Amino acid sequence: MFNLELHFIHRHSKMKNDLNTNSIDTLGALLAQIKDLTDQADAIKDGIKESASAGGAKVVEGALFKATYVEANRTVFDKDAFIKEFGADAYAKYTKTTAVFSVKVTSR
Repeated sequence: MFNLELHFIHRHSKMKNDLNTNSIDTLGALLAQIKDLTDQADAIKDGIKESASAGGAKVVEGALFKATYVEANRTVFDKDAFIKEFGADAYAKYTKTTAVFSVKVTSR
């Protein structure tokens, strides 16, 4: 167990040193690529949704993949309406706050 702890500490301190090099620029570049790819994927999905909801095919096949348009109902909780009817104290009684940690990357 002691060796495992030392390995983790060594790896963690090495990671800190690596972060001072080009890791942040690599992270930023990767996130930018992911955004571009997500935008492209969303545009294709939107086209499939528009076509299928207008009566087009609900299943579209490519050479390697198949896309299926699915309709479903979603139920959401209307927090504002709840607070308006029962009060903020009632809402607060059933809410839970937890710490969230994140990394935000911006261009320089």
